Amino acid sequence: MKNKKIEALLLIIRPANVITSIADVLAGIAIVGYLNYSGVDNTLFLHGILLSIATACLYAGGIIFNDVFDLEADKINRPERVIPSGKLSLKEAKIAGIVLFFIAIMATFLVSLFSTLVALGVVVCALSYDKYAKHNTFLGPINMGMCRGLNLILGMSIITSLDAKYYLISLLPILFVSAITLTAQKETKGKNKLAIGLAMLLDLSIVVGFLFIAQNFNFSLQKAGVFLAFWYGVNVVAKINAIVKNQPKLIMKAVKIAVLSLIPLNASYVAGFSSVTNALLVLCLLPISLYLSKKFPVT
Repeated sequence: MKNKKIEALLLIIRPANVITSIADVLAGIAIVGYLNYSGVDNTLFLHGILLSIATACLYAGGIIFNDVFDLEADKINRPERVIPSGKLSLKEAKIAGIVLFFIAIMATFLVSLFSTLVALGVVVCALSYDKYAKHNTFLGPINMGMCRGLNLILGMSIITSLDAKYYLISLLPILFVSAITLTAQKETKGKNKLAIGLAMLLDLSIVVGFLFIAQNFNFSLQKAGVFLAFWYGVNVVAKINAIVKNQPKLIMKAVKIAVLSLIPLNASYVAGFSSVTNALLVLCLLPISLYLSKKFPVT
């Protein structure tokens, strides 16, 4: 019974997605220059670990409450999901989500007050999306995007005295995750060509955003170029397929690819702000996430 509960928890938190959130934090750490340090800084290393634990728990907790609030709809549209199928009770899911949020807040408290405030912001945004904004065509994508934007800032919070202009970079994951959310709208029914077309425009705006970063920050577009091209290419192909054949299966595949592609997108930040070597290390999270995506749900 215990093993079945653990399996149910793994199913509901979508481990492949959780890995992408760790890449967000690593990207944030790279943006503020902390991956460029030579030697070993034990405090810095510990804070990086704590922020990685925090982001994993925040994402997992948010995903759990997504399914908690979706229970009635999932009974009809996705009865195979963990809660409606009875693999995990509603009460057990709520307790798991609360515990994960608590662990995240405690982990960030050990880093700084600023990190804690950012984590609390992620909790508020996640719950507001899960409960209210999800079904709003305009607010839903923005709300979900803010979760990822704050997640990137969570990585940046490893340093508290940061020039405010760096927070502008968080607009890029907000745009991209808004694009993912647009793509996911009506994914169980299809007929969302317009939403996917808008998502493709948002993807293109992110490329423009990287040009802006290269002009206004100490960022090497040359180093980041290959990673950025890889991210953009896989998303363009997936979204075009989902538009041409606007079927639930292809839409869900486009969403899955977009979620996992957050890792090469984050590797783009790392390459430009740090080094190609560090970016390749972040990119190593992708095969792990891909493997987990074959074992556990992504969308």
